[in-house]
This record gives sequence, structure tokens and C-alpha cells, in this order.
Amino acid sequence: MKKFKIKIAALALAFGVVSVTGCKKFLDINENPNAPSDANVTLLLPSAQASIAHVLGNQFQVYGGIWGQYWTQSPSASQYKTIDQYSINASSFDRSWRILYTNALQDLQVVITKAAAAPQYQQYAAISYILKGYTYQMLTDAFGDVPVKEANNVNITNPHYDPQEVVYDSVFYFINKGLSMIDLNTEAVPGSEDLLFAGDMGKWQQFGNTLKLRAALRLSQVAPQAAEDTIKALQAAGVTFLTEDAAIQYSTTGGNQNPLFAEILGLGRTQNLVASSTAVDQMNQNHDPRVNVFYEKVEALDTVVGITQGAFDTITTTIPYSIPTPAVGAKGLDDQSALAPVKLISASESYFLQSEAAARGWWTGADAAQLFRSGISASFADYGLAGEASAYITNAPAAQWPAGLPAQIKAIITQKYFAMCGNQSFEAWTEWRRTNYPDFLVVSLASALGNDQRPLRLLYPNTEVTQNSNFPGLKTITTPVWWDKLH
Repeated sequence: MKKFKIKIAALALAFGVVSVTGCKKFLDINENPNAPSDANVTLLLPSAQASIAHVLGNQFQVYGGIWGQYWTQSPSASQYKTIDQYSINASSFDRSWRILYTNALQDLQVVITKAAAAPQYQQYAAISYILKGYTYQMLTDAFGDVPVKEANNVNITNPHYDPQEVVYDSVFYFINKGLSMIDLNTEAVPGSEDLLFAGDMGKWQQFGNTLKLRAALRLSQVAPQAAEDTIKALQAAGVTFLTEDAAIQYSTTGGNQNPLFAEILGLGRTQNLVASSTAVDQMNQNHDPRVNVFYEKVEALDTVVGITQGAFDTITTTIPYSIPTPAVGAKGLDDQSALAPVKLISASESYFLQSEAAARGWWTGADAAQLFRSGISASFADYGLAGEASAYITNAPAAQWPAGLPAQIKAIITQKYFAMCGNQSFEAWTEWRRTNYPDFLVVSLASALGNDQRPLRLLYPNTEVTQNSNFPGLKTITTPVWWDKLH
């Protein structure tokens, strides 16, 4: 896969890193420099892509990483205690909400509007429609009902919220619209300003197909017939899916770093995130070599060691535990963390999605077991472990293909969970909400909820609660979203 570094010129529009209370670094979205109608399309596209990746790879990565139990709060620090306690504040989501709406979605809409009068930018618009689908799925999976129909309308300052079912209809519409505009024969395509595929529209076609497959499977519990029909239509169209990561690559240059590492730098390199025993113990039991890629070994023990989820206030003696590695952008004292990519969709996820569709009988003629193994192999290859995949698939209990649909879904989602360790944390937590797998997640010892409750969504931002006169009402983090029928 080719790697394209984020250009300083593009990110000068997207990233205005500022210091705020608590010394955190965020995307500065107090003023959006991309709003003017004469903004350059070639700068708007990378600005939108960088904004999406900033939220996905920073705040959503932290929440997904802790609630998905790859990571837990370090006993020697305190930044993420409230997340591990399930005791979060609505104001924590103000900036992420505005980054996605005011930066990403607004930039994408300007690209689409300008492209309507400039045929040479049609492929920019195709990409923008697909990314609108991606962004709205992020938003609705995180928060539930969100504004779509009245969003990013300069004449509407208090947009109404659309039901999540309607939002998902819009997700499919945006994906389909973008796919319909792709022209594989045109030379009028983006160059390196496209931070994901450098204008390779064949890859964008695969991305759109894979995103559509992901969105369809998200409906497996709430609208299985619609999910099946969508997937069968994909098969009838003879589409292909991603075979490489759709990821944004970063550099060690300030402003171009992995967004999680940039956050850690803003906190003085404090190592707040440490290994959770929930994920580590399962990977160790399966002799999974990826555990040594995602976490550092405790030198004295020559193995990776996690601590119990949420145990930060119960540990009174010095015990050894592991921390995440630079491979996931989460080791504060190693500048190589700056290079960790943010994955929008990974090759391994693509194979696991196909495997589930085949297992459910919604993609006929495909070998679900082989696709399952391909997902494992892709994950291993992504981290330089291609030569070790075969032995793992042969010997690891969690890598065996079982009989019967429930067991097969469990195997697929569990392997997807291992593959997404620290690199697609929000998606892993989201898939747990959809399927209740993996089934070894526990309630944090620090939980303030009681009654075995766990977080099932993010809180609406405080700015919406206090400033949008059409805000529909508060939701608790224990209220499942529309497609979550298992909690």
C-alpha cells in the first residue's frame, strides 16, 4: 500500500492546535477557515479527511479503547479516570461534534456544491459523498439520533434531529450517490491531496462497497431483511471490497502527528493508557504474537501483563504492567507513536465483514471460513507477522472455525476484536454493542453505574443541549442506540 504524508499546507487549514483547559490539544474549530465559498477544493478534501481522522483516532479511539477494554487508566495518572468510571461529562464531546459537523461535513458539502459547477471536480464530489456516509455513520453510532436533513444548512442554526433509522437511510444514500459518480476512466482525479488513496478511484469504489457492507451488517439485529437485501444487491452487482487498509499516514512533524499521540504530547507525555487484562489475558491464552505488537512486555517477566479494568484506585503496591506500543500511537515517551496510522476501514475488517455476510447466508457461494482466516492473516500481515499467521490459525482456540451460525458470529467478532486492538477501538466497541461479542468483557471495577450496567453510547454535547432549541432531549450512556437490540 502506498503511504501519503499529510501536507503541511493542507493541514494548516484543518489543524489549528490550541492549548485549552487541562493542557489538551484539540483541533481548533472555533473559526472554520474553510467556510468561505471561494475555498479551494483541493484543500477542502484533505481538510475534511484529516478532521474525520482526528476524531476517530483521538477521542473516539480513547473511549473505544477503554470501553472496549484494550486499555485502562494507569494507577499512576488520572486523565481518563472518569471514562473508566463510566462517569462522563457532556461537555467532553463539544469539540468532536463540532469537528465533524463544522469542519468535516461542511467541507465535504462545499466540495460537492463547487463540483456541481466544475466537472473536473466530479471525483472529488464522489469521494465527498462516500465520506459523508462514513461520517454520519460515525456520528449516529456514537450518539444515536443526529441532525442530517437540516445539518450544514447556513439558513438553519437550530437543526432538528433525525431518527437513527432515517440517518442510516441517509448513510446508504450518500454511499450510493458517491459510488454512482465514480468514473474509473477519467484522468480528472485528486492527487496526493487525497490522503487515503491519492485519487485511486478503484480503491474508493472498494471503500464505498466495504462501508456499505459494514452499514448493512450493523442492521443485522434491528432490520435483518433490509441488511440481507442490501448485501444481496451488492453481490448481484459483482462488487469488490477492500484488500488493503484505508488509513491516513502521519509523520513526526508537529501538526502532522497521529492525533492520539498529539493529545498525549499535550498532556506532557504522561502515560495514562495501560494494558487491560481483559484483552491481554485472552490474547496470551491464544499465544497470539500480536499481543507483543500492541503492548510492551514487562521486561522482568518477558511477557505482556495487563491490569484489571478500572483497578487504578485499588492498586496499592507497585505491580508490573504493560503499556501500549508506538504501533497504536499510545506510548507517550516514544516519538515513533507519531507515525501510527488512523484506520477508517482495515483490510482485516473487510474480510471479517464478508465472512459474516457469508455465514449468515446473505452472500451466497462465498467460503465464510476462508474469509475468516483471510481476516486473521490480513491483521498479522499488517503488523509484520505474516509468517506467523498459519501457526496461529492452526493452533489458537479462538482461531478455529466452529459449526453453527451463533458460534461462527462469535468467532468472527472475537477475531475482529483482536485485530482492532488499539487501532480501530471505536469500531470494536461498536461491534460489541451490536453482537455482544466478545463475551469476555467485564464491568469496570471503577464503575459508577452499578447493576452491571455498561456504556452503550456517547453523551450528546453540552453545546447542543444548551444552544440548539430543537435539541430532542438527553439520553443516558446506558440507553442503547436504535440498532442495539441485545442490551
